[in-house]
Amino acid sequence: MSSSASPSTITSAGCVELSFEWPDGGRVFDGLQASFGPGRTGLIGLNGSGKSTLLKLLAGELTATGGEVRVCGEVGYLPQNVSLDTGLRVDEALGIAGIRAALRAIHAGDVREEHFAAVGEDWDVEERAVAVLEELGLGHIGLDRTIGEVSGGESVLLRLAALLLERPDVLLLDEPTNNLDLPARQRLCSAVEAWPGVLVVVSHDRELLARVDRIADLHDGEISWYGGNLAAYEEALAVEQEAAQRMVRVAETDLRKQKRELADAHVKLARRKRYGQKMWDTKREPKAVMAQRKRAAQVSAGKHRIMHETKLAEARQRLAEASDAVRDDDEIRVDLPRTAVPPERTVLTARGLHLRHGARVPGDFDVHGPERIALVGRNGSGKTTLLRTIAGELAPLAGEVVGHVPLRFLPQRLDVLAENASIAENVARFAPGSTNNQIRAGLARFLFTGDRADRPAATLSGGERFRATLAALVLAEPAPQLLMLDEPTNNLDMASVRQLVSALDSYAGALIVASHDVPFLESIGITRWMLLDGRLRVTSAAEVRRTAMS
Repeated sequence: MSSSASPSTITSAGCVELSFEWPDGGRVFDGLQASFGPGRTGLIGLNGSGKSTLLKLLAGELTATGGEVRVCGEVGYLPQNVSLDTGLRVDEALGIAGIRAALRAIHAGDVREEHFAAVGEDWDVEERAVAVLEELGLGHIGLDRTIGEVSGGESVLLRLAALLLERPDVLLLDEPTNNLDLPARQRLCSAVEAWPGVLVVVSHDRELLARVDRIADLHDGEISWYGGNLAAYEEALAVEQEAAQRMVRVAETDLRKQKRELADAHVKLARRKRYGQKMWDTKREPKAVMAQRKRAAQVSAGKHRIMHETKLAEARQRLAEASDAVRDDDEIRVDLPRTAVPPERTVLTARGLHLRHGARVPGDFDVHGPERIALVGRNGSGKTTLLRTIAGELAPLAGEVVGHVPLRFLPQRLDVLAENASIAENVARFAPGSTNNQIRAGLARFLFTGDRADRPAATLSGGERFRATLAALVLAEPAPQLLMLDEPTNNLDMASVRQLVSALDSYAGALIVASHDVPFLESIGITRWMLLDGRLRVTSAAEVRRTAMS
C-alpha cells in the first residue's frame, strides 16, 4: 500500500507484490511483480488487462490496495485522454510561464532574488521550448498562443512537449499515438526512440512498438518479459504457443489413455467379481478361505480404483494447465455471400463534391466492385466529414454522392449500439427480418457464442464493443456491400486488431477505411490509396510514409 523510492541508485520504476482493486471490489492485480529499468519498454496486453491502471499506480495517480510501488527518480506521465484548459497559453501548458515572466523581469532590470530563484538553471528555457515544439512538429505554435486554438492531436503533443522539457527520469506514456495523424505519429516515435532514461509505453501501435528495447506482456495479472521489439516478441510468442499447443495434444492423449485404463480396470474387476461369486455359489472351497479371498479382492479393487482415478485426475489437471498456456485468439470469419460485389458493379459515384469542412472532391470519384480504398490525410483534413457525407449523415455544400449498393458506416465513436440492450437485441434492430437462431449463428462468427450474445452493450470492453458494433452492421438487412470504417484501430488492443483484420479478410464487399495506421491498412489488402488534403487525389503507401517523414 506504499509508494517509495527504490534503494537502488539506478533509475527505475516497478512494484513488489502489488495488489489493486476498484471500490466496487473488482480486482485488477493480486501480487504483481514488475521492474522497469533503463531503456524503452512496450507494455502490451488485452483491453481490460490493467495496463493503464498499472501506469497510474506507477505515476502515483492511484494508490495500491496492497504491496509496494517503487520508483527511483522523477516521473512524467502522459495519460490516454489529454485534457488541457482551453484558456491557458501554450507556455502555461508547458509549465514555463513563471520562468518566462522572471526572465522578462530580470532583462528589464529587476534583480530581486525571487526572480533568480524562479529561473534557477533554466536560463535557456525559451530556446529549449521552441526546439522541443519544433521537434514535435509544433514549430508554428507560439508560446503566447492560447490552447483553445490548438487541435486535439496537438494537445497530446503539447503535453508530451511539457514532459520533455521537465526531463523526468521515468516517462510513462499511455496510448500516445491515439488520435494523432501520421506525421505526428512519426515525430512521437522519433522522440520515444531518442529518450535517454526509463520509458514505459502502453500501445498497440506497431510502428511505435518497433522502436522499443523490450516487451512486457501483461496477461492474466502477470507480466512476461521479452527482449527486443514487437517483431521479436511475436516470434518468441509463436514458438511458445506452438510448444503450448504441443503440450495440450500430449495431455489430451494421456487423458484418453487414462480413461481407457480406468475403463479396462472396471471390466477386469467386474470379471473377478463374477468369478468370485461363482466360486462362492458352487462352494468349491471352504467358506473361510473364500471370505478371506473376497476381503482381499475388495481391498485390492479399492486400491486399483483409487490409483486409476488419481491418474485420471492428474491427467485432467495437466490438460487444464496446458490449455491455460494457450492464448485464446480466435479469428472472426464473415463468410456472408450477400455482401459480395461483382467486379463490374458500380458501388458509389460522387460528382463535384464540396464538403462542409471545406475540402473538395474535384471531378469524379467512383468505387467499382470489391475495391479496398484507404482514405488518408492529416487530422482536420475532412476524412470523417467525407465518410459521413457518403453515409448520408451530412449534406454536401455542392455536388452529389450516390450509393448504388447497401452501405454501412462504422464511426470512430462506436455509438451505434443501444447501451441497455443485449448484443443479440442490438443486431435484431439492424436485421428485423432475421430469426433468433439466424442472429445467434451470425454472432457466433464474431465470437459471441451462447450467453455471451445476451450481455448488455454497456458491459462490453473496448474490443468487445467494436466486435459487437461490426457484427450489427455486417449482419444488417440488407447486407452491406460497402462498409466504411473511421479510424477502426483506435483504442483496440493487438488481439482485437488481428480479429478485425481476419474479419475484413473474409468480407467480400467494398471497403473505404479512414486511418492513420499504415501497417493496418497494408494488412487488409488496400487496392487504392486516396489522400484528402484540401482535395482528394490518388496516392500510395510509399508516398504516405515519405510525406509523414518529411
